[in-house]
Amino acid sequence: MTSALIAPDALAALLADDDDDAPPPLLLDVRWTLAGSDRAGYEAGHLPGAVFLDLDRELASPPGEGGRHPLPSADALEATFRRLGLTPERAVVVYDGGVAAAAARAWWVLRWAGHERVRVLDGGLPAWVAAERSLKSGDVVPEPAAGVVLRPGRLPVLDADDVLAGGATVLLDARAAERFRGEVEPIDPVAGHIPGAVNVPTSALLGPDGRYLPAEGLHEVLGAALSAAGTVGAYCGSGVTAAQLVLALHEVGVDAALYAGSWSHWVRDPSRPVAVGD
Repeated sequence: MTSALIAPDALAALLADDDDDAPPPLLLDVRWTLAGSDRAGYEAGHLPGAVFLDLDRELASPPGEGGRHPLPSADALEATFRRLGLTPERAVVVYDGGVAAAAARAWWVLRWAGHERVRVLDGGLPAWVAAERSLKSGDVVPEPAAGVVLRPGRLPVLDADDVLAGGATVLLDARAAERFRGEVEPIDPVAGHIPGAVNVPTSALLGPDGRYLPAEGLHEVLGAALSAAGTVGAYCGSGVTAAQLVLALHEVGVDAALYAGSWSHWVRDPSRPVAVGD
């Protein structure tokens, strides 16, 4: 297994390599919060050469029946690949503002669409700054390309029917514990969780420095999923933070399926069961 993560110093070395046979990776800044994509933060300071990638507009379809962040259509994603100049041979490194959810979503969507050479800057922008690496301000316009290759469906997914049919031996819920238990619900109209799901908040995947735990730490956090004999699934509120669980599981050798619609899709049908408490 090849790690999906890259440390700041390793990325800096790649960017400094002037080997003509191995061009530097395309850097994608996908900073995002629950308030929306953070282009202003990107323009104020980003990794040199990084291009802004809008999670809401380019890594998701508009909110609706599919939930708050349904997967983008193949046509829309192909247009994004063309805008970015994302040809099959181009390596990519994605990063966000440090929370890690948006970068994981970008990693997942690009991998799902068939682009294999994608890594995540471990710790995001704060880790880069902590390593005393430079930033640039303003916007970077990428060189578009026509020769993109899109192969949607390269990573496993679940939908509501799969979940109802028991298509996941273990289903992980990435949200904070109080949302999982149904004590609070600041975003979606119904509180609670999918019956039978196991709560693994994504905050448990990261250390105090904002970087992913080493393999032994991830093994401890993800224990319920690692002991499963069948399909491991992951969901969250809208399919963004759940991608962090998929990435963390990848790091310990488990290929998990993403329920992209997640809770925001699940609760659109009142006939689907809802559980509260632990």
